[in-house]
Amino acid sequence: MNLLDSIGSQNIERLVQFRAKPNADLLTAIEEALELEGIKAGVIVSGLGALKKAVFRNLKWFPKKYPVTPKDRLYLEVEKPMELVSLMGWIAPKNGGGVEIHAHFSASTVENESIVTLGGHLTPGTICGIKVVIAILMLSDAQV
Repeated sequence: MNLLDSIGSQNIERLVQFRAKPNADLLTAIEEALELEGIKAGVIVSGLGALKKAVFRNLKWFPKKYPVTPKDRLYLEVEKPMELVSLMGWIAPKNGGGVEIHAHFSASTVENESIVTLGGHLTPGTICGIKVVIAILMLSDAQV
């Protein structure tokens, strides 16, 4: 079998948990926590709480040529009370410094007296509600 593109393992150094303040941009809060804790590589394993606004980014189609461009994506803004039901992703060092955060999330809300759930990439503009708690596993080896 040859179905894997790559594989590797890293040691887990520690678990970092934090609570973002209400009205904070969720992605910016994660960036702040990474800087405060010195995290260069990690895995976002959990995120739960309430959101006031969410910006979901999804791929509309697979482009004929890569890289993916903005015309290949759809952004959906939802501004109403939502439950953050999942948040996961990875954190890796960027060439030239800094870190890259690639996270996906899902949030549920009430629509026409039914509960609906949406999901996509975490993008700037997703705003925390009354409580959002995130857990990140910090990897000791930044060579992910």
